[in-house]
Amino acid sequence: MAASHAADPNTLYGRLTAHRRLVLLVLLLALLPAALLSLKIGSYPISSSTIISTLLFGSEDSLISHLIFNIRLPRTLAALLAGAGLALSGSVMQTLLKNPLAAPSTLGVSQGAAFGAAVAIILLGSGQTFTVGNEGVLLGNRSLTALCAFAGASLSTLAILAIATSRRLAAEAMILAGVAMGAFLSACTMLLQYFASDLQVAATLFWTFGDLGKAGWQENQTMALLLAVVLGGCIWKGWSLNALQWGDETAHSLGVSPAQLRLTGMLLTCLLVSIITAFLGIIAFVGLMAPHLIRPFIGSDQRYLLPGAALCGALLLLAADIVSRTVLAPVVIPVGIITSFAGAPLFLALLLRRRPPC
Repeated sequence: MAASHAADPNTLYGRLTAHRRLVLLVLLLALLPAALLSLKIGSYPISSSTIISTLLFGSEDSLISHLIFNIRLPRTLAALLAGAGLALSGSVMQTLLKNPLAAPSTLGVSQGAAFGAAVAIILLGSGQTFTVGNEGVLLGNRSLTALCAFAGASLSTLAILAIATSRRLAAEAMILAGVAMGAFLSACTMLLQYFASDLQVAATLFWTFGDLGKAGWQENQTMALLLAVVLGGCIWKGWSLNALQWGDETAHSLGVSPAQLRLTGMLLTCLLVSIITAFLGIIAFVGLMAPHLIRPFIGSDQRYLLPGAALCGALLLLAADIVSRTVLAPVVIPVGIITSFAGAPLFLALLLRRRPPC
């Protein structure tokens, strides 16, 4: 009797669901001390108790209020939102395209944003110099740069979807179209840089560094709204995404339209990635790595994998930002460099651990 009770499918499913919810809770709780540590880091020391008190009740010290609410808190929120958005997008892309290498950087979205930013800086003049002791680079019109970056990423996405739809490419082949589009757009960016001035090249390079310091309250509000819409929609379609994993024919038999689901999902996720990249620059590997890191602990059920990947991505990017501000303090390294340094060997390690097919 005990053995049959232990093998009862309802009991096993209940335990699995409880385990998945526990993993999500652990990730959520881990974000709290990480966010507090992020708020503490800076050239001006602020204690944890002061930070918590200021967040809850405000502070009479104008300097502390300015540092927390205008500098550190927007940066911390940007890390959480951008990490969650990139990881969510990567997880959805991997499911829709049935390819574990699918991510914003491998589908040409990031390269499209870089090309759009290069157009704004080089052709439309949004990069300029400023002098405070030494000459430096400043993006004079950040809104124009972000708008052009968003347009470039969106056009890249639409081009890939148009090619895939018109030629009826298999889902697995869409990533090849993305690689080709990314290579073409990278070549276009290099061509613009070749004929640009030294300042314009420096400004373009500066933009491509993923930097959370670019985000303010307005950017965070936009990312939060879009993240909530995409995450809610993806969880709502969780069963359809699960059916897609079993094959297009199985999904059809269950009343799911793979083509429509694939088109809608790609448009929404690429829109989210475009906005994040336009605001913050290129942040590599988060969208690729977070789903792979969380999947062994939570499984492939999209209703739990998607929020799990989002929480894992938020924690990854927040940790990378903490490292970027402490490893060479007081110098702040762009977080995109840290994610690339950490992501490449970690991804290779995951590949080496995968068993070859029988």
